[in-house]
Amino acid sequence: MQPKLLVVADTLGALHRLAAAVRKRWGGPLVAITGSTGKTTTKQMIAALLGTRFRVLENEGNFNNQFGLPLSLLRLQPESEVGVFELGMSATGEIRQLAELARPDVGVVTNVSTVHLEFFPDVEAIARAKFELIETLRSGAWAVLNADDARVAGFGRQQGVRVLYFGTGPAAHFRAENVMPDERGASLFTLLCKAFQALTLGAAWDGRIPLELPGGPQPQELEFRLPLLGRHNVLNALAALGVCYLFGIPPCCLREAVAQLRPAAMRGELVRLANGAMVLNDCYNSSPAALEAALQTLASLPARRRLAVLGGMLELGPTSGQLHARSGEQVAQLKFDVLLTVGDPARAFAAGAKAAGMSEQALIHCDTAEEAGERLRQLLQAGDVALLKASRAVHLEKVWEALGEMVAASPAAARQ
Repeated sequence: MQPKLLVVADTLGALHRLAAAVRKRWGGPLVAITGSTGKTTTKQMIAALLGTRFRVLENEGNFNNQFGLPLSLLRLQPESEVGVFELGMSATGEIRQLAELARPDVGVVTNVSTVHLEFFPDVEAIARAKFELIETLRSGAWAVLNADDARVAGFGRQQGVRVLYFGTGPAAHFRAENVMPDERGASLFTLLCKAFQALTLGAAWDGRIPLELPGGPQPQELEFRLPLLGRHNVLNALAALGVCYLFGIPPCCLREAVAQLRPAAMRGELVRLANGAMVLNDCYNSSPAALEAALQTLASLPARRRLAVLGGMLELGPTSGQLHARSGEQVAQLKFDVLLTVGDPARAFAAGAKAAGMSEQALIHCDTAEEAGERLRQLLQAGDVALLKASRAVHLEKVWEALGEMVAASPAAARQ
């Protein structure tokens, strides 16, 4: 039997129209996530936690652009109860276009920071582009917003949209306190749930969800263990818990599910090596804000020595050198013992670190990721902790691969 072929004048336009038709025919509730960093991790958390009660379809990997999102929407089936999709961008108007395809009932914005500055004049322009998701929400839909990010918190002024804030400050409906790492490198935090109008998407309010209602008792406190490192991942988890609340799943029913979450490959994996060293493999991508979060995370871990293996952060435009140098200063200020830089753009890390007082003996440069991998093998000793982070095009996973049998021999229980 010959396959049926459709001949169209505009293949991308046809793909978008087909995806929009599938989304409309399916008709179920859909969550869309955007932000400068944390999109994929937050998407995976939301899908995993909603998956405790619903059949969830999410876009695979980072299929989040003008090609990946419509292809993902085409996978919606009648048995899919909830869709969870991340939206990416590299230009003004792209988020709006993707949101109009997805027609989300819940829009999540993780943060806004210095990413894609090659394509935008400043961070305010990036914020305006991310705001397109909230502008596209229908009246009565929910915006789940990071209250710790002033730009994102301001998105809540959009007329007709209901807002759930997450964060670590008093403005957040879902608020984390007492954030700290445990001895195994997970994040511990206390969740406080602030009163707000309890309207849900997935289930009618029945009074049994144990969150404070307007005029009710003091905010409830719940203790959580999240097997992902860092305050930034706690914020991602708060966003996911907030979305689940809107679908009628209270936080108290998700403590075990949160404890079972795991980082995606190369997105914050903490692995203990056979020689007693540990590696935080966060090399999938990098940006100034994401790198700062990773450095702060590593600095919070007990270690004999702390090593940063850093490749360049791409798409930063004319501010690239300045932003790399500033990140290098942070390495020095956090008292890292070794800074190993990879590739030409990363030389600015070393310049910034040296200017901030890091000794030349602590600075090592390698031209390639393969060379850096061999050097790291020689450097790592028991009690050391190393961070791997770079933009995708640097292929810093080759450093990870160079560790070879040191990783293979690592006890599976040591992986977080």
